[in-house]
Order: sequence, then C-alpha cells, then structure tokens
Amino acid sequence: MSATIHTEGDQELKPRSQITARELMREVGAVLRMSEAEAAMLGDLPDDPDEDQTMVINMGPQHPSTHGVLRLMLELQGETVLRCKPIIGYLHTGMEKTGENLSYMQGGTNVTRMDYLSPFNNELVFSMATEKLLGIDGDIPERAVWMRMLLSELNRMSSHLLFMATNGMDLGAVSMMIYGWREREEVLRFFQKVTGLRMNHNFIRPGGVAADLPPGWRDDVLHLLDLIPERLAEYDILMTGQPLWRERLQGVGVITPNEALALGATGPILRSTGVAWDLRRDMPYLHYDEVEFDVIVGSYGDAFDRYAIRLNEIRESMKIVGQILDRMPQGDYRIQDKKVTPPPRARIDESMEALIHHFKIFTEGFKVPEGEVYVGIESPRGEVGCYIASDGSATPYRMHVRGPSFVNIQCLPHMMRGGLVADAVAVISSVDPVLGEVDR
Repeated sequence: MSATIHTEGDQELKPRSQITARELMREVGAVLRMSEAEAAMLGDLPDDPDEDQTMVINMGPQHPSTHGVLRLMLELQGETVLRCKPIIGYLHTGMEKTGENLSYMQGGTNVTRMDYLSPFNNELVFSMATEKLLGIDGDIPERAVWMRMLLSELNRMSSHLLFMATNGMDLGAVSMMIYGWREREEVLRFFQKVTGLRMNHNFIRPGGVAADLPPGWRDDVLHLLDLIPERLAEYDILMTGQPLWRERLQGVGVITPNEALALGATGPILRSTGVAWDLRRDMPYLHYDEVEFDVIVGSYGDAFDRYAIRLNEIRESMKIVGQILDRMPQGDYRIQDKKVTPPPRARIDESMEALIHHFKIFTEGFKVPEGEVYVGIESPRGEVGCYIASDGSATPYRMHVRGPSFVNIQCLPHMMRGGLVADAVAVISSVDPVLGEVDR
C-alpha cells in the first residue's frame, strides 16, 4: 500500500535540478521596478551549490514562531538560507466571498475578524468605503469621527504591545511575553467597557459607531496614558539597550527601499528603510490632519529598525490620543439618517413604526447606490484597503480587502536570503504578520 504524497503544486519550492535559471531568478528577486540586469544579479548566488550540498526543509505550517498557519519552505546550505518560499492558504476562510453574501449592516461582523489584532481598523475601512458609496462620508457627526480616531489609535497601541510580547518571546526574552500581554490587557479592558467585547467588536459601523462612550471613559484613557510610558521605559531597559538583543536584530532581515517599494510593502517594513510613508499624514482621513504626530522611520531596513519603529509608534499614538481627549466634542455618535441608522432603543418599545424600521434595517439592510470605491487607511501593519463594487442592492456585488500582511509576507524571501536559519524566526517576527488577513 503506497503512502499518499501531499503537495501544494507550483507553490512549493522545487529542487534546483527541476527549475530553470529564469525561475530561480524570479524566486530570489525578479520583482517589479527592477531591471532584468538587477534581477539577474540577485539571481546569481555566490558559489552556487550542487543539489546534494543543500537541504529543503519545512518551517510550519504548525510552528510557534510563524504567528499563524504559515508554511515556509527553506533551502539550506548548512545553516545558511539560500532560498525561501512562503506557502499560504492553510487558514483560508473566504471572508471576501462571505462579505458578498452579507448586507452592509452585517459586514462589520465579517471584516473585524480579518486582522484580529486590529479589528477597529478593519471596521473603519469597511465603513468608510460603504459611506463613500452612500454619499454620506461628509456627513458623519464630529463626535463619531473623533471616537473612531480614539479607538483606532488605542488599537494601534494594543497591536504593537502584542508585537513587543511576541517579538521578545521569539528571540528568547521570555519575560516580554508577560509584560507586553499585561499592558495590552489594560487597553483591551477599556475596549470591553466601550464595546462589550475585547476583540472583534463590530462597533464602528456605516454612519458612525454603535454606541456612545460610557461614563468615566476619559479617566480610563488618562489611566492608560499615565501607565504605559513607564512600562515602555522598562522595555527599553530590557531590550533596546541590551547587546544580545541588538546582536540578534541589527543587520538581520535587511530590505532596501527599492525592494520594499517594488514589493508593495507598507507600514513599519517600508518605514524601516527610511521611506516616510504614512497614510495618516500623506493621505489624511478622519481628522488626522488636525493632530500633531511624527512619522517614525529607520535607516537600515533591518529587524531592529522594525522593532524600534513599533515601540516609538506606541508613544506617537499616545500623543494623538492625548490630543483627541482635548478635542472630543459633544453631539451625536451616529448619523441621523433613517435610511442607514436604526431607531433609538427606547423608541422601539413606544412605536410600531420604529419597531418595523428596526426589523427591516437589520434583516434586509439598506440599499447602496451602484458604483465602486476603494478606501485605504493606515493599520498597525501598513495600508489596509477595502474595494467594494455595488450593484444597487443591500449586499456588495464584489468585495476585496488589501491586507497588509498578505503583501508584506512576500518580503520574507528577500529578507531571509543569505541569513542564518536561526535568524528566520527573528525575520518573521519583525514582519508581524497576522494570518487571518493573509488567508482571508
């Protein structure tokens, strides 16, 4: 009885004897915006080994340091990584196709689960795209806009705090897993007070947000702003200044600005190369053009730069949150357009019309005019974009989400090539991928 061989077909890394020079060149760097001569230079491995001197191994798809169900095929010569190929799809959930069968009112419950460490940003980009199609994007109440900014920046902090935890754990600073998780828990506790849930909130919705901020919210945010700075200073002592930490990260997983731009990388990966691109500043949305903050950039494009950028982005988000506290206006938390907004809860008990209105908007949804739209915002991992094509019904005709982790993962072969297999974990960790939005 023969054993069954499972294969992912052309996705897999083939032995050198089975690939042409052109395929090898494409694997190691023939990317957009590179001339054939530049790509050919990348394709020439020094002392190109014979096949019997190398070994192809799998890292993942079940591996504690792949940050999800990610499989990497690595060709090794000794401890050196010659080639790397990410293989995805083990987690595929079909969320975009699911989104085409859910009404716009229901869509938030779907997209919030893509990047599950940054759910508010997913909800925000979907809501902004829907509002643009409806033509109400300029009518969102001011309080709702500032609430969206508050939640998005706190979400950026919680996401980067979890990166600090997992990045430390991946590289042997085991205590960081406890400390980073501890601080993130403080932020999630505030989210639970506001939305009722720690994650996957479905709180930012087309037309505004689901509810107003609860009593005492300002004191809760001030507590976070008082607590976290001294904890970040502890992270600096534990990691930033430590020779071992720097040795594990500096010069590891280097990517150039041209490679990052060619591969479509955004977020901390692109900014680590010195390219100061941040959609909050360069293509402002909400009221980001009215607050002061710095775009943190690196110089070397290595794993240490990506770590340092995220650490300092927490501080910048805190600066933005402090300004939001001073600017938060009174008023409605959602648009008073009966077409997209359900009636107040108290009205349902008093009015049959309100009950019918509530029932219809949550069962049938609201119809959106024909058209197509793309909206991109800055998530903790880079540009998350939502494309929606509407046919005039209550559900999207087509929906596509540009997940930054999906794009950023294709940088791994460039970052790992020529490095040590021990550095592979550091490189994956520095990309900070969330596989929920890769295989969405």
